[in-house]
Amino acid sequence: MGGHSHWAGIKHKKGLADAKKGKVYTKIIREIVIATKESGPKPESNPRLRKAIEDARAANMPSDNIEKAILRGSGKLPGITIEEVKFEGYGPVGVAVMIEGTTDNRNRTTSEMRKIFSSNGGNLAEAGAVSWVFQQKGYIEVLKVKTSEDKLFEAAIEAGAEDVKGDEQDIYKVITASVDFEKVRRAIEGAGIETQSAEVTYLPTTEVKVEGDDAAKVMKLMETLEEHDDVKNVYANYNIPDEVLSKIQ
Repeated sequence: MGGHSHWAGIKHKKGLADAKKGKVYTKIIREIVIATKESGPKPESNPRLRKAIEDARAANMPSDNIEKAILRGSGKLPGITIEEVKFEGYGPVGVAVMIEGTTDNRNRTTSEMRKIFSSNGGNLAEAGAVSWVFQQKGYIEVLKVKTSEDKLFEAAIEAGAEDVKGDEQDIYKVITASVDFEKVRRAIEGAGIETQSAEVTYLPTTEVKVEGDDAAKVMKLMETLEEHDDVKNVYANYNIPDEVLSKIQ
C-alpha cells in the first residue's frame, strides 16, 4: 500500500516516541482542541476526540493537559485560534503528497511548506492538484500472530469491511468505508482480536514505484514534513520495495 506501509507506520510511531515531548504534546493538544470544537467535549460521542485522547495517553501526557485542551476547545478557556489546513504537492519523480495540519498562522505555515518541498526536490501545488489520487478509508492493522485470517475475515466482513488483505508477512490489513470504520473496529475488538493500529486515513488509488537514489529523496521529504510542528498527517502514493527501504534505514 503505497505511502502507508507497515514499515512507514512503525517508523512514524518510533519518530513520535523519539521526538521531544514538547513537540508531540503540541500536536496532540491542537488535535484535542479542534476535535472538541468540531463535535463536542464527550469522547464517547466524538470518535476524533477519543482517538486524540488515546494518543495523548500513549504519549504519557498528563491528564491536566488533556482537560485544559478540552476546555479550550469548548471555549471555556482562552487561547490562540487554531485552524486546520491542508496542503497538496508533488515530491521527487512525481509522487503525490497530501498534508493535513493545524496552525495559528496560515501564511507562515504555507511559506514553510513551500520551502520544504522546494528544498527536497518537489513543489507545493494548488488545492485539488493531487487530492483526486486519494480516497478516505478506514484502515486497521492486525498482527497475524494475534488471530487467524478466517476469524478476522468473518468479524470484519460481517461488520461491513470492504476488504481484508494478508499480503504482507506479519500483518493483516482491513479496509473499510470511512463511515463504517468505527463499526468494523468495534466488531473486530468485540471478537477478541487485538488491533495494532486503527484510523481513518487516505489511501492512494494509484502508486508511483520509487527506487534507487529517488527513494532516499522521497523518504527525506516525508520525514521533514512529518517533523514540522504544524503537520498532523502526511499521505503519499510512493511504492518503495522493502529491499530498497532496508538500505535507506
